[in-house]
This record gives sequence, C-alpha cells and structure tokens, in this order.
Amino acid sequence: MTNENHDRSSPVTTADEIRRLVTLVVDEVMSGSGADAETVAIGSDHGGFHLKQTLIEHLQGRGLDVHDCGCTSTDAVDYPDFAHAVANLVGTGVRRWGIIIDGAGIGSCMVANKVPGVRAALAYDVSTARNSREHNHANVLTLGAGLIGENLARQIVDEWLATPWGADRHARRVDKITEVEQRYLRTGTEK
Repeated sequence: MTNENHDRSSPVTTADEIRRLVTLVVDEVMSGSGADAETVAIGSDHGGFHLKQTLIEHLQGRGLDVHDCGCTSTDAVDYPDFAHAVANLVGTGVRRWGIIIDGAGIGSCMVANKVPGVRAALAYDVSTARNSREHNHANVLTLGAGLIGENLARQIVDEWLATPWGADRHARRVDKITEVEQRYLRTGTEK
C-alpha cells in the first residue's frame, strides 16, 4: 500500500486520516489478496436453487469463474448454511464477490453480514443493485427467488457486477461501517 499524502514518521492523529487509511487497506485487501477480479461464489437454499442454476450459467457465459457453494437440489435445506459458505469465501478473500439466493433474500443477507469483511445487500431491482455497489461497496448480493424472475435477476446481477465503488463520495460512511464491525470484533461486545 502506498500513501503519498502521509509522512510515515508522523503518527496518524485524526479520525478522517484513520478512516482514509482503513479504506485504502480494505480496498487493497479486497482487490488483491487472492480474490481474482473475476471470481464469484454463489449459493442458495432450496427455494433459490433453480434461479441459482440459471445465474451460474449466465455468469459462466460472461467468462466469470463461479464457485457453487450449493445447495444441489430442491430438497429442503437451511439457508444459513449456504449463505455462510458464500460469505466466508468473500470475507476471507478467496472470492471477490458473492451471490446468495433464497426465497426473499432477507435471511441470507442477515447471515452474510455476520461474517467479518462482508457487506451484503439485498437487491430487488437494478437501482438497488447499483446503489449497493456505488454507495455501500457491497461485496455480496442477495436475491429473493420468490420475488423476482430470471430476467430481472440477470439484469440485477449484471448491473451489480458492472457498478464501480464510488469511493470519493461514500468512503467516509463505509469506513464507519467497518469501524463498527471492528469494535465488535475486538471485544465481542460494543464499546
């Protein structure tokens, strides 16, 4: 990591400087630590199985490297298991992006956001997909198979993957999300 604006011999003293440095480190880790720019982990519960299969084919057709975290059929399973599997691959930097599909997308989003380093967002249209990437630097997308059709799901995924992070405008707020996460990681409870 390079930082031309900070003299390394002087201590970092302002909250804004700390936030800026945290953003630089997070961006560097997310973009370069083993997570290739074109890697996606995808998973679903039984309610999202068919849509997951459709999206895997779509993503592979776009040339992305897709890792299927399950499930493998429409037999009833528990969404937290598959949401965690996807989020873990993203949070540890093994995969750059994650996509999780369940009936509504809500429960999987909750599970994914428990994994350090994950910023999961539920999108139900192209605008929420774009906003989650640009404003919130989302790295996991959740979808509700019971709420959107295949064509809309493909459009949401394409827009989400194509939208760049708007660091200039939104870094301060995303840094605050990371700060809250770090407070809980250090102590297990909020301080």
